[in-house]
Amino acid sequence: MSHAQVIIADDHPLFRAALKQALSECLETGSGGSETILETDNFDGLITLIEAQFAVELVFLDLHMPGNSGFTGLTRLLNHYPDLAVVMISSEDNPDIMRKAIDLGACAFIPKSADFTTIARAVNSVTEGNIWLPDALLAEQGQQHNSKELSPDKKLAEKLAQLTPQQYTVLELIADGQLNKQIAYRLDIRETTVKKHVSAILAKFEINNRTQAGIAFRQLNAPVNH
Repeated sequence: MSHAQVIIADDHPLFRAALKQALSECLETGSGGSETILETDNFDGLITLIEAQFAVELVFLDLHMPGNSGFTGLTRLLNHYPDLAVVMISSEDNPDIMRKAIDLGACAFIPKSADFTTIARAVNSVTEGNIWLPDALLAEQGQQHNSKELSPDKKLAEKLAQLTPQQYTVLELIADGQLNKQIAYRLDIRETTVKKHVSAILAKFEINNRTQAGIAFRQLNAPVNH
């Protein structure tokens, strides 16, 4: 990274402070301290910071932060800002949740229980362009990567990546139960435009109706399928 900006998006001040300290030391060691580390405690604040900055390269995103429902925040960031690298952070240490995060496009998943050394390893790995998970899970992830069969979450991520930002937003509103007329009003566009977006979404998802589209998107709200 060169003169990159990093954002920590987490609603726990003590964890933000600890992560910021770890990041400062890691990034200074790696590249001369050229990074700016910004902070926010909610998802709307994160979007505001991203929109206001021109060199944001790395975001640490809390899985359960206000405004972020499950993995919807992760996929929205990757859809709207495809050049961002997103690291998920959470008090969760469930292997299924960690795998789901990576399959949906996160470059790392760091449990909040991680010590400084572990955080440093994760940050260094991510800044070198690698995927980071705890060692046991990373080995398993590598085996899955070599498999020709994509996981359901990877398939969903590929479909979401095909959507334009406005199509993604329309899909979010469909999943929220909004009608075409309501979506048109919300986005200040014509209802015919909404219908075109819906048709494009259905085609890209290879499904027949908006109910199925809403169900597909709501998979992101539940981190793990029990």
